[in-house]
Amino acid sequence: MLLAEVLLNDTLPPLRRLRALLSARGILLVTAALVAVTVYLSGADATVTAILFGLCAIAILMQRQPEAALAQKPASQDGDPPPADLLRPTVYATLGALELPVVVFRKDATVLFQNRAMDKAFGPLAEGSHLSARWRSPSILDVIRETIATDEPNQIEHSERLPSERVYVVRIAPVDLPVGMPTGDKLYIMSFKDISELRRIDRMRSDFVANASHELRTPLASLKGFIETMQGPARTDVKAQERFLAIMLDQANRMSRLVDDLLSLSRLELKAHLAPNEMVDLVPVIGHVRDSLAPLAAELGIELRLHLPPSRVEVMGDRDELVQVFENLMENACKYGQEGKVVDVHVRNEPGHAVEVSVVDHGPGIPAEHVPRLTERFYRVSVADSRSKKGTGLGLAIVKHILTRHRARLIVKSEIGKGTDFTVRF
Repeated sequence: MLLAEVLLNDTLPPLRRLRALLSARGILLVTAALVAVTVYLSGADATVTAILFGLCAIAILMQRQPEAALAQKPASQDGDPPPADLLRPTVYATLGALELPVVVFRKDATVLFQNRAMDKAFGPLAEGSHLSARWRSPSILDVIRETIATDEPNQIEHSERLPSERVYVVRIAPVDLPVGMPTGDKLYIMSFKDISELRRIDRMRSDFVANASHELRTPLASLKGFIETMQGPARTDVKAQERFLAIMLDQANRMSRLVDDLLSLSRLELKAHLAPNEMVDLVPVIGHVRDSLAPLAAELGIELRLHLPPSRVEVMGDRDELVQVFENLMENACKYGQEGKVVDVHVRNEPGHAVEVSVVDHGPGIPAEHVPRLTERFYRVSVADSRSKKGTGLGLAIVKHILTRHRARLIVKSEIGKGTDFTVRF
């Protein structure tokens, strides 16, 4: 019932009913306050958080309170606030359900509670332990002291190097409990928001811009130099002009390949979340790729051997994109494994196992330290070798993006002196 109805009810003395009502609903108000603080620490706008808390408080105060529950309250408890222990189960359960690592501490910087996410991220810390027992960073300890001294929220950016490099936004704020609630010491909340992925994407973006600029700068510089030479010293030298024009065409083709690969990557990223919904038979796809690469294989002296099953091998996919995947893998095998003179392509569809397509060369192999980074944009085992063979450094990055869209995996195995095996597993 409404607060006015409680006061006008003749069943209990008005003062006793009002105290009972506030005591029963005080726990909910404290819980709403802690949840609002946690939402604010998670990055929500302060105005939105305040409105959320206000709506929760109004709903709690207007909630009907059973008269029987009020009447059964022992008279000896009149005027007694709810014990602090009644707050803990509800508050701890609420904070424990959050994915955001959170620790509640007292004014002396000793731990009162930390949730499961905090245990997982930073390890357990016993109640009563000082925060400096886990976080020894001067910046964190300084902001804790500043928050306690000023009673104002603060935040900093903090990096953890072990067991792996992670970056967090650390926010610390005092907990403002409703007037009249038992608090004991002043309480504070410290939360850790993981922004490692955002930092990694920022680095990737800056590296990508730097690498793309570098890749375009070289051919542009060549074109500019040859044009200036043809306009100056070689103005009347027909043979030099013919030689320069051939080089300029090669550099222009290089830039064209780079731009085409960049556009392919951009298109793939836009539809990365859309899985293909058509069935594609891999046997004719592999045959088509072999036929299209036959002139290159003949020029390099490579024999392309296909090992195909007699029946259809169907997977869910986009035919054009799968052609692009196997063209990249087989072309790389021909170019960089040509010392082995043979490239084997196996299509396996064994009952009870995933469909696999393996492209195996018998060339010099790839050093183990390079294998994990092969699908990075612009990453090359040998820059000079890649450029001499007209590579852009984006082929395997495109393969990875296509296979990610197809929910497939690329498995690379290589041994120095024996060759490399690129396996696509659907």
